Amino acid sequence: MSCAFSLLESCHLPCSRYLSTTFRFSRGFYQMQRPIKHKTLCLCRNMQTFACELVKASYVPTPQTKPKDQSLAKVETIGAFQKLPMVMPSVDIFQSALRKAKRVLPTKGIANVAKRERNRGAKQLDALMKELAVPLRGYIENFPKRIYLHPYERSLIELTFGAGNYEEVLKKVDALRKKVVSVGKEHASLCAKSLSKKEAEERLTEGLEKLQEIFKCEGQAIDDLLYIAKTLRAMPVVDLEMPTLCLVGAPNVGKSSLVRLLSTGKPEVTDTPGLLKRCDEDRNNLEKLTLAVLSHLPTAILYVHDLSGQCGMSPSDQFMIYKEISERFGNHLWLDVISKCDLLKESPVVFITEDREVDHLELANYRKIGPEGALRVSVKNEDGIDKLKKKVHELLMSQMERIKSKRIQDNIKVLR
Repeated sequence: MSCAFSLLESCHLPCSRYLSTTFRFSRGFYQMQRPIKHKTLCLCRNMQTFACELVKASYVPTPQTKPKDQSLAKVETIGAFQKLPMVMPSVDIFQSALRKAKRVLPTKGIANVAKRERNRGAKQLDALMKELAVPLRGYIENFPKRIYLHPYERSLIELTFGAGNYEEVLKKVDALRKKVVSVGKEHASLCAKSLSKKEAEERLTEGLEKLQEIFKCEGQAIDDLLYIAKTLRAMPVVDLEMPTLCLVGAPNVGKSSLVRLLSTGKPEVTDTPGLLKRCDEDRNNLEKLTLAVLSHLPTAILYVHDLSGQCGMSPSDQFMIYKEISERFGNHLWLDVISKCDLLKESPVVFITEDREVDHLELANYRKIGPEGALRVSVKNEDGIDKLKKKVHELLMSQMERIKSKRIQDNIKVLR
């Protein structure tokens, strides 16, 4: 296994630039924003960045649908999006098919003009039908069913396109294919039954126009599929064999600054506002994506706390978020870091909105020193950074051992 490490950080992507709450495509029935590609960084080697914005609320992962026949289920590893077929625009598909169909000649040896013309017309309509239907069938067969994707990629599809929209577009493409086959066969049959050269020519023209009309009216499904393919191929690919560190914390606590110190890359730094006291159904898609990463990927967690009062979120609110996330993902390897230690004062910061008299010993200790065993660092004067780098390296090495152990266990299960 390569000793490459990766580091995830999600605060760089504002929701308005990554996902649209309407889940619509720009070229057809839907309208949506193009996703932002993640930048590749390097801690020791090959470090990725992927930011994590957390807010105070609860998250209940969407239950995954299991296929009825488990023996037939084939769950893909991450990377299925990069294997998607290239989809042509609907206009290009039709024009290419029409050019090929018009080059089809009648069967040799037919002396009768009427018979030769109806033979030519029937063959051209049949050829056009096949040239249109074959690529559509290829799309249907080569776009993966969502239930066979890795859970992380299933989450990306649902968060990007909305629940059921991916499947709906594929269903419309298949419906278009079936209609093209049906109409093409019908008009080819009518053309083959023509009694005169003129009738055969009229039947051919009528069939060509009918197929063109169908593609013009319903071909938008192909263009929607084209946009889906482009969007999914642009999604970040996470290597399941690569130890991954996910930076987690409230908005503006210093995650991006730590990424720049821990890596040689220069990620774009964008503040993404966190919303408080949100119900599950009110979570935005960036929040859900962050928690999907923690739920479905083998990540270690570097949790960043800011007790200086500079991030805009009170220590007590950060404490509530921290307790929720640590309880939910406590099985992950974990490292707590207190940022901006150069700004910390002797007395703990208490926001005016907080209850100073609250009798909560753990919260009181958190305001003073943060979580037990947390590292204190300062990006400004680089206090504690060397120790942090050492701890991160140890954390990632431990994560690598976990990945190796899991792979061995999986191989044993397969052999059984």
